Amino acid sequence: MKIHEFLIPQLQQEVALTEKFLKRIPEDKLDWKPHKKSMTIRQLANHLGEIPSWITGTMNAGEMDMKAYKPTDHATIEEIIKELKANAAEAEKSLKKSDDEFERMWKMTNDGEIIFEMPKFNVLQSTVMNQFPHHRAQLGVYFRLLDISVPATYGPSADEQE
Repeated sequence: MKIHEFLIPQLQQEVALTEKFLKRIPEDKLDWKPHKKSMTIRQLANHLGEIPSWITGTMNAGEMDMKAYKPTDHATIEEIIKELKANAAEAEKSLKKSDDEFERMWKMTNDGEIIFEMPKFNVLQSTVMNQFPHHRAQLGVYFRLLDISVPATYGPSADEQE
């Protein structure tokens, strides 16, 4: 099996699960956050929508400097879902490369200082793909605190078994 044949279905599953979560966000709760140090729901949702673009960035470049990073800031759930899908489509295209490309080194820097450096495959698995369940779980906690039904992900949800 080629690496992209492994990663593309994984990406598709994560995007579908993420869309399910995003669709549960009430528009009137976008600016809510559980703690002063937490992201707002809108910030968290925008972050989830941009994650697939990190795949494209990893596959098409040798590094990323965080100093230039600007998070997306869409105002509505509809816009965020549209961004998620567009980014996922581009990410799928960027993954269709030879296995050799996944072995190339990639690094994240901040104003020229190296934060980490590893093969692209490792970046995709440890840093990018793991962002989906991590931030969906955060959103799930927000939902629980707001008494919003938490969708099932890799297994059943207590809210969907009642």
